[in-house]
Amino acid sequence: MTGRAANPGSPGAVEGLTGTTALVTGASRGFGRAIATALSGVGAHVVGVARDQARLDDLRDELGDTFTPVVAEATDPDTAARLIGEHRPHTLVLNAGAAPLLRPLHHQTWETFSRNWEVDVQQVFHWVREALLRPLLPGSTVITMSSGAAINGSPLSGGYAGAKATIGFMTSYAAAESKREGLGITFASVLPKLTPATELGASGVAAYAERQGVDLGSFLEALGSTLTREQVGTSVVDLAAGHHLHQDTYLLTPTGLAPLG
Repeated sequence: MTGRAANPGSPGAVEGLTGTTALVTGASRGFGRAIATALSGVGAHVVGVARDQARLDDLRDELGDTFTPVVAEATDPDTAARLIGEHRPHTLVLNAGAAPLLRPLHHQTWETFSRNWEVDVQQVFHWVREALLRPLLPGSTVITMSSGAAINGSPLSGGYAGAKATIGFMTSYAAAESKREGLGITFASVLPKLTPATELGASGVAAYAERQGVDLGSFLEALGSTLTREQVGTSVVDLAAGHHLHQDTYLLTPTGLAPLG
């Protein structure tokens, strides 16, 4: 079963995406909401997965029939198996994740330190595994949302940076398996730069400004131009349409996507 196709005559239609089904986890807020909106805007029918019914309903009101809300736990392997089986998405964006506890290492517990491994990493593992086992149809694209913290670390967020780095590794492993088995599924990981454009990013920016002993305005000025949610949505659409897919991993900054060797 697939979602209802969007109007192929949509002014934002993108060849290869119009009329296809996209599935986005963590679609109710932040980057996930922006990605769902961008994919809908280019003619894809979007299945949005999240736990927050009210936020999903709000997005459904905004996007109309091009959006199907699904209230579910993205870390549940049965959810991954069921929804991939029902919708057979052409584009799968794995964006769901937990907000880390913003404290130095010695003020973490193992439970708070490992939170992003239990949520972010586990989610990607189950959905990527199901995409390979099902498998998704040839020509499908799986995009995992990592973080720039995977490169530089994040001393105030426990295991967050390591979890995001592992997501990148898993994505590369999956890409290699797809190639080895001739599945024709593309896998790519996106590492957005720190930005105050989301609730998580805004909390991180505030915490690091305080750690450095500077006011928020000074910290943001030093950070330079910041990534917007709309830029993230547009960049994911570009990857899904195959405009940049030459590598498995991409850093995303306000200037655009940059492949990482």
